[in-house]
Amino acid sequence: MSTATTLPDGVREIAHVDVPMPDGCRLGARLWLPEGAKDPPVPAIREYIPYRKNDLCSPEDRAAGTWLARHGYAYVRLDVRGAGDSEGLLPDEYLPQELQDGCDAIAWIAAQPWCDGGVGMIGISWGGFNGLQIAALRPPALKAVITVCSTDDRYADDIHTMGGCLLLDQLSWASQMFARNSLPPDPENRADWRALWLERLEGSGLWLKNWLEHQHRDAFWQHGSVSEDYSAIEVPVYAVGGWADGYCRAVFRLCEHLPGPRKGLIGPWAHKYPHLGVPGPAIGFMAETQRWWDHWLKGQDTGIMDEPMLRLFMQDHAAPQGYYEARAGRWVAEPSWPSPNVGRRALHLGACGTLSFDAPGEDAALVLRSPVFSGAVAGKWCSYATPGDQPGDQRIDDGGALLFDTAPLTEAVEIAGDPVLEVTLASDRPVAQIAARLVDVAPDGAATRVSYGVLNLTHRDSHEHPEPLPPGRPCRVRVPLKTVAQTFRPGHRIRLALSSTYFPMIWPAPRPATLTLRTAASALHLPVRTPSPDDDALRPFDPPEALTPAPRETLEDPGSGWRHVHDLGTGERALEVVDGSGVYLLTDPGITVTKKVRERYSATGDDLATVTGETAWEMGLARGDWRIRTVTETRLTATPDDFRVEARLRAWDGGALAFEREWDERIERDLV
Repeated sequence: MSTATTLPDGVREIAHVDVPMPDGCRLGARLWLPEGAKDPPVPAIREYIPYRKNDLCSPEDRAAGTWLARHGYAYVRLDVRGAGDSEGLLPDEYLPQELQDGCDAIAWIAAQPWCDGGVGMIGISWGGFNGLQIAALRPPALKAVITVCSTDDRYADDIHTMGGCLLLDQLSWASQMFARNSLPPDPENRADWRALWLERLEGSGLWLKNWLEHQHRDAFWQHGSVSEDYSAIEVPVYAVGGWADGYCRAVFRLCEHLPGPRKGLIGPWAHKYPHLGVPGPAIGFMAETQRWWDHWLKGQDTGIMDEPMLRLFMQDHAAPQGYYEARAGRWVAEPSWPSPNVGRRALHLGACGTLSFDAPGEDAALVLRSPVFSGAVAGKWCSYATPGDQPGDQRIDDGGALLFDTAPLTEAVEIAGDPVLEVTLASDRPVAQIAARLVDVAPDGAATRVSYGVLNLTHRDSHEHPEPLPPGRPCRVRVPLKTVAQTFRPGHRIRLALSSTYFPMIWPAPRPATLTLRTAASALHLPVRTPSPDDDALRPFDPPEALTPAPRETLEDPGSGWRHVHDLGTGERALEVVDGSGVYLLTDPGITVTKKVRERYSATGDDLATVTGETAWEMGLARGDWRIRTVTETRLTATPDDFRVEARLRAWDGGALAFEREWDERIERDLV
């Protein structure tokens, strides 16, 4: 079934098209075409994600699709197999079937009468991942890629783990897909929607269990990690990220290692497309993408490849807060990565808590054992610019940390790239963690986190083959911090804060550990940047496009927020997150959507047996007499030996319970 609608400015929208796969499975697509695209045909841009083209992503898809079609491109929004209006099952992310489907769909698109045979891929997050992964498979019709907020390494630099530590964002993300996978196709596009729905409910699986069964960088994570062979990607790649997002390190690596034409762009943004970028300033990203597509898909000289390879937003100081509408700063240019403008300078740790560019002084053995809940204001690994999900005043977490401060700076220090901590330490436990925070301390004492890194110390030499620490024996470890571009002002101090836990950002080690650090053998290496004349010659970005999404009417406010609770009687501390979109009506296609989310991360005192992560999602779709509702709940706890995942899925068709299933899984901990 397909319905074509002519929108203003000569754009033709087709709400549903079946894209046939060689095995007979049909994937659901939504198209936006320039009116008269067959005469002549035009290049196509494909976004390929599991986020439901007909409802959950419909407003944003229509805005982007309409804009691209107005500018001479066909836009194809394709649901991944087993999601949205596509048939089949989606039992995990980036599986070989998904990637092969992506290649087959590109061939189908290129053969359509409205396509001139050239296809580009664009995507944020999931679509950015599989854009790189499919490019590495080299489908002939794929000519260029734009990848936004994605990664080249699914283990070391994704939402699952950081430095070999289990991220709590993994629980949050698994819960989101648990909920999304519980929804059926739209009956207007699939007459057999109910059978397909029941197949999904039964067969989509518990992704959190899948991921916890792979705690090291094994073949499970190597699949889909294009860092295994950068040379496989021959098409041009434009890699885009944001400092507030979890995915920004990959932009540097792709610029460094890809063999073909490439560009990089990192702004101050969270996990959002740059034309919607928060924190601002947002940019005219649709115009930037058009310059890229016009160059690589239409053969026009737009000048985009004459500009510096890498463009970064150099952030200025900002007072610490959990949400920013905008960040002060300026755009800077790097001709390549590594950059000739950036060099390493060591800040040495002093015995009395000093941090200095001078040579190391007297050695001291400093003992570190942090409280469990030492990451209370860490924010979210992958920020969505939801108020509260960015790091707050670091003085709250500094109480359980070792602190090393410079004297007030006499001149500005500008960094760009990845700070690295090299530290010599010993642990009294075979499994332990360390967290390092780079902090900008204002003259009034307010402390803004600039960057951070965490390391499971059993992974000090390898993510593939971790080894227990020899208790009491000193070892030298390297802790990479998240990439950033930041100016430290004169009069401010640079702080390094070290802790042995960082919950609820990461799951704690199996048992409390005490670390002993040697100061004279430890240093923080900063990527100090020298301003370049190229900075002032950069072409200004266009203003952000005022795209008009499909109409949406809020029926129930979601009441989102981040809240810390500390019960002084019991000693329990908790981070409680209320999120989602509430209840809203999409007037076209006339669907009422429910999306309510609650998360809670808690611990009582320093009792690791009480550490708990809990999530609950309520989803709903309704149109006329068709009413679907699902509730998914997940609870993660652990002993020193095992992780335990308890989960429950319930689904209602109208008022009748159509499906129910519970899980209670135990997964052995392996040096995590």
